[in-house]
Amino acid sequence: MAAGQDAAPAAHGLKSNDVKVVAASSLGTAFEWYDFYLYGLLAGYISTQFFSGVNETTGFILALAAFAAGFAIRPLGSIVFGRIGDLVGRKYTFLITMGLMGLSTFAVGFLPNYDTIGIAAPIILVTLRLLQGLAVGGEYGGAATYVAEHAPHGKRGFYTSFIQTTATIGLFAALLLVIGLRALIGEENFADWGWRIPFLLSILLLAISLWIRFQLSESPTFLKMKNEGTTSKAPLKEAFGRWSNLKYVLIALLGGVAGQAVIGYTGQFYTLFFLERIADVDPATSNILLVIALIIATPTFVFFGWLSDKIGRKTIIMTACVLAVFTFFPLFKALTHAANPDLADAVRDAPVTVVANADECSLQFDPIGRNTFDESSCDIAKAYLARNGINYSNMAAPEGTIASVQIGETVIAAPDPAGLSDSERGEAVAQFRTTVGEALVEAGYPSEADPARINRPLVIAIIVAIMLMVTAAYAPLAAMLVELFPARIRYTSMSLPYHIGNGWFGGFLPTVAFAMVAATGNIYYGLWYPVLIAGMTAVVGILFLPETFRKKIDE
Repeated sequence: MAAGQDAAPAAHGLKSNDVKVVAASSLGTAFEWYDFYLYGLLAGYISTQFFSGVNETTGFILALAAFAAGFAIRPLGSIVFGRIGDLVGRKYTFLITMGLMGLSTFAVGFLPNYDTIGIAAPIILVTLRLLQGLAVGGEYGGAATYVAEHAPHGKRGFYTSFIQTTATIGLFAALLLVIGLRALIGEENFADWGWRIPFLLSILLLAISLWIRFQLSESPTFLKMKNEGTTSKAPLKEAFGRWSNLKYVLIALLGGVAGQAVIGYTGQFYTLFFLERIADVDPATSNILLVIALIIATPTFVFFGWLSDKIGRKTIIMTACVLAVFTFFPLFKALTHAANPDLADAVRDAPVTVVANADECSLQFDPIGRNTFDESSCDIAKAYLARNGINYSNMAAPEGTIASVQIGETVIAAPDPAGLSDSERGEAVAQFRTTVGEALVEAGYPSEADPARINRPLVIAIIVAIMLMVTAAYAPLAAMLVELFPARIRYTSMSLPYHIGNGWFGGFLPTVAFAMVAATGNIYYGLWYPVLIAGMTAVVGILFLPETFRKKIDE
């Protein structure tokens, strides 16, 4: 009787409290995505500031790897804070995660660079990323659970979809702040010290978020369990030690979250990197085009969330995964044509081929920045092309053949370093790079996209098409995960698959995809990563993922 009396006011007060509940939960997720996009947008600057001891290409990959370190630890955070959330409640758990996440982001703005404190700089940076990732591991599960447990039956997809829109809000805040600061203080000042300002300003968002969250009451579902004495005493054991629940954790990961993660990170993150580093569109233009596309696509988060309340979560998520499998390659090829038609024409009319014996070629990926790739003629040829983002194919040659680069009909032999002194090798490599560079220019390869030839409406339309798959896969996800697990172990159970999916499958996408491009020379090869993961999710999800949208969640 007491439990029913305590739960009733919460239920009756739900409608008047809806906006505050959704806003408070969403702000934390917006903070998470603000940091995520901010670090991604500033990866080039962070590479220069904290990894200046290695070459440019490797420094950029290391910056992405440091970025990914925060994702690597997210599953641990989901276990730690998920357990706390199921033991002591939703509200106080995500107050802790909010504070830790925000302070870790803020501290990056004060961190001395490599030139100031040497190797300590990247070490501290990675430590801050790990703390931020640990906190984020408990943030999303708390927000999704809290909102869903307040939402009326039949509207959970709609209510929780507002949490998903915060990914775009976080990106808007990061993009607009970066664009505005560049215009206000100039690119030189921004590269020197201005990049720190967005991290420092995050303290304002943290203060607002904490203030609102302190005013919230506990989830009515958790209060009901607490009053009835039915909360879990060992949520980790119940969630992962019993096959009856563990199997749904695995199905949620492989048949839902993994595909959503790679689609989401491809659309909202890889797209920007592709425009800037492969299509050679200047950063300001890339950012503006992406913002416009996101403004157009963002309302569809709410639409797909609402739709999932009508036709189900599974149908929408699986459709997005299948579409991604069949459309990512043609869409990104179309993006190259729209953003840099000169590059697309050059690749078509004067394709670049490296003719070499495969046994004499190294993998063009150096995570510690120590390899100069000048021990063989093949390495010398591929290193130059990879460093400059030139698309090339490989042609096998007999053992002992000196590697050559073929640009259309022009063939340029790479220097054979065998028997050359260090100085002679350096001169030969420099001469080779000059010759290849001139041949590329003559063949029509641009150093950067011509602003006058960028088809801006088409670029925006292509990004919107990609984003519709992102919103369809992501919008119903929170509601589906909440509905999939029992209330007593919900925070723990849903947080782990979400953060393995988004932290590992999604978080490592930029590093893996760009390493794949660098290793093969094919500018589209990195897309195989999201395509294969989305395909796996479609198969597992269609076969094993249950439909949940009619399920009651207060038991």
